Amino acid sequence: MQNLYLYRVALLSILIGSPAFAADTNQQDIPNLNEVKLPSQEAKLLTEQPTNNQVQEEPKPEQPPSTDNSDIDLEAIGEEDTLPQSTPTYTIEKEEIQKQGATSVADILKRMPGFVINNVGHGADIHTGTYYRGATINQTVILINGRPINTNINTYHGATDLNSIPVEAIDRVELYSGTATSLYGSSGFGGVVNIITKQGSTTPQFNASAEFGSLNLNNQQASYSGGSENVRYNVSFERFFIDNRYKVPVGAANRDASGNLFNADTATSTYFGSLAVDLDKKNTVNLDVKVLSSRRGLIYFGFPLQRDRLDHDGLDIGLSWKSQLATGSNLTTTFGYNRDYFNTYGPTGTFYRTGTLDTQQFTGRLQHDWQVTSNNQLRWGLDVKNTDLSSLADSTLPSRIALNETEDRSLFHTALFAVNTFNISNNFLFDLGLRQSFDSKFGSYFNPSAGLRYAITPDIAVRGSLAYGQRNPGLDQLYTYDTVHGWLPNPNLEPETGTSWTAGVDVNFTKDIIGQFTYFGSSIDNSLSVIQGQWQNIGLVDTNGFEAALRMKVARDWSTFVNYTYTDAQVKTGADRGLQLGLIPYSLLQAGVGYEKNGWQANLYATYNSGARRALFAAPGDRNTDFVPSYFNLDLSTRIPVTSNLGLTFYLENLLGEQYERVNRIYSPGFTFRIGLTSTI
Repeated sequence: MQNLYLYRVALLSILIGSPAFAADTNQQDIPNLNEVKLPSQEAKLLTEQPTNNQVQEEPKPEQPPSTDNSDIDLEAIGEEDTLPQSTPTYTIEKEEIQKQGATSVADILKRMPGFVINNVGHGADIHTGTYYRGATINQTVILINGRPINTNINTYHGATDLNSIPVEAIDRVELYSGTATSLYGSSGFGGVVNIITKQGSTTPQFNASAEFGSLNLNNQQASYSGGSENVRYNVSFERFFIDNRYKVPVGAANRDASGNLFNADTATSTYFGSLAVDLDKKNTVNLDVKVLSSRRGLIYFGFPLQRDRLDHDGLDIGLSWKSQLATGSNLTTTFGYNRDYFNTYGPTGTFYRTGTLDTQQFTGRLQHDWQVTSNNQLRWGLDVKNTDLSSLADSTLPSRIALNETEDRSLFHTALFAVNTFNISNNFLFDLGLRQSFDSKFGSYFNPSAGLRYAITPDIAVRGSLAYGQRNPGLDQLYTYDTVHGWLPNPNLEPETGTSWTAGVDVNFTKDIIGQFTYFGSSIDNSLSVIQGQWQNIGLVDTNGFEAALRMKVARDWSTFVNYTYTDAQVKTGADRGLQLGLIPYSLLQAGVGYEKNGWQANLYATYNSGARRALFAAPGDRNTDFVPSYFNLDLSTRIPVTSNLGLTFYLENLLGEQYERVNRIYSPGFTFRIGLTSTI
């Protein structure tokens, strides 16, 4: 205990002081949008949100029995994160996930503010990317239950797979940024995505669904949870297949001789299990395991026809011990193991090529949450991570034989972190974050962050944040030859460094209309890209954007939302100077209106995309400065109760039937449908 006390004092000495402010801080009137439900959910205003970052649930009125299986009361492994209030925080709950008919985490995120997700949906290709506020997926921290799962493998093999968790296992998804990057990693220029999974329930519950639809879509999900007073468990399974074979226009990527999209099929099987054991009133142990098996074809919008295949197998294991040391003092110890095995292979005429990336990552985390005074909360701790990469490049193509090789590389990384939240007055709070990293290749570096939030009136609050970040090149970018594209590694790559910031206002227009409006930006130097067939640092990329999120309860059984994101991600140096980053549209609008009563549900979603720059693998004679035409579509999801525990679901996508170009010569199929049954026992 003496060593623990000395460590606390040492860490506090690097922070702004922690005086015991006398002001009463139990009044914060402006909620974040994570307190407001999405379509078909009631928008609720919490007029007294505690500022000591302890979650208090609003009493819920009694409701009549529902046939919706989202009403099952399952606890979550991860505790809801109320930090940082100085940046926009969004949460999408399991109820909305179910209503959207989401089949993956990417499906869940695509309607959230700030996100551009090109690699989800019919005919999607993994190389077209996921972007959060103009940052790539590797410039965004991805967590499961607060545990990092990014292995920093890059998009030509698939990167972090947002389809790797059964949707049935997810309790909610949280988005945050600013000082959260000090907690979870300096590479989070875009922000932090935390996927919280279900833990289980003391009453046994079985949920199942089966869907069939256009393009031979076939999707089955099942979960079972149960337990006792001190032990809870949950197991989930999902199997998904679609052949994605449909007519595409001349000039489309991977269009075969019959005019169909070729080699775009996807098949995945995912398994998830969790176990929570209360050792006593102050100690809980959680174990969760995720297994993924994915088989798919590659498109990558190349010319001529792409025939390579990608196999991806993954295993993720997390073990955490949460202990209450004293009132306002909680210690969480977490260990994680993550393995991603990517293998590309395929014929190129007479020749054959294969590339393998086998990454294993061990993580450890010690975090202490300490309510120092009623006005001051400190989170501090230690992160440890070891990453091993084994790779193989093998090609029978004569021009590439000399590049055939195997690599075995390792990196060790550790970091000390702290985030201190000061409630300076009833209406004003300040976050200060510090992260000191030590890397076996890139040395020692320091990344601070700060944020503030001020409630001008009970209905208007302003906020802002600033964070300094560093994202190190992946081991594959440094050392591994890419046999599919012919890209060369570069062991002399420098880390991407820079800043990210937000500034915004939260407004309660009425108790049923709540909005968040955010200006965001980043300035990242030494950005990584491929120049003349090799990974290189291309220089500076500046991003400025605007994010608006509006939730409205328009009538007793009706609700709606509007999300708009404007992103200007401009290359400042090199051959693409002055151009928008490829594959990122300037404007993306998402809106929805929902109805729910007595188990009946209907949700209509609208999407407007202004079109992104065609930046990579252009057809001969085309320019990489051309933009995809803008498009607009409508999707409809419905649920019809059949019995008290059985429902019929319909998902009608692209109601207008327009075959628009989604991104870089990858086209939608036009109108598609899904029909399914959901059951709760």
